[in-house]
Amino acid sequence: MPRAPRADEAGGLYHALNRGNLRATIFHKPEDYIAFEKILHEALEIYKVELYSYLLMPNHYHLVLRPMIDGEMSRFMGWVGGTHTMRYHAHYHTSGMGHVYQQRYKSFPIQDDDHFFVVCRYVERNALRAGLVERAEDWQWSSLWRWLQANEPSPSLLSKWPSPRLPNWKQRVNEPLSERELAAVRLSAHRGRPLGDDSWVESIARRLNLESTMRPRGRKRVRFPDPKEIKEA
Repeated sequence: MPRAPRADEAGGLYHALNRGNLRATIFHKPEDYIAFEKILHEALEIYKVELYSYLLMPNHYHLVLRPMIDGEMSRFMGWVGGTHTMRYHAHYHTSGMGHVYQQRYKSFPIQDDDHFFVVCRYVERNALRAGLVERAEDWQWSSLWRWLQANEPSPSLLSKWPSPRLPNWKQRVNEPLSERELAAVRLSAHRGRPLGDDSWVESIARRLNLESTMRPRGRKRVRFPDPKEIKEA
């Protein structure tokens, strides 16, 4: 089966994510999260990518980023995934015992407007939505916690946002997304479908060859004629 098309254009905004194989845990202890943040820092030093929001969960992670060169997100994500896999196997002595990740990462383009804020809220409240904390800012392995510190902890990860955070950002993150917003983000994450206004989505899908992400998946249902219809005909 051919791979689904993926956008990776310089200057675009993207939500990228990946999960453990069979949804298995990939961060078992605080040191695992710390090690992955160091990998992110190393990758940001190597590749021309800006990281705006992120959140690490026990069995997956989310990143909101902008590649500054065509194809740079793919190179960045490939290095992050490959380096983490290698170091994970070395630390846990699991080499040859299966994949760390279930597949290559998923991603989708985001319109540079209010949709960017919706995705960042979705990412930064992920631990709260999963019931791991009582307040979104309590989850240490996230851009929200990091942003709220007086000075960004080492290693540095976050770039200045393309638009300033909305007023009362911490409160906004703690408020649930609407059902429509949540469904739209989840659909885009699942299909790789651009997230934005209808006209923007149609334009970017056409320009970046993502029309297939807009169509329902699966084969078209074949309707077999009723025997009675054949007899009557």
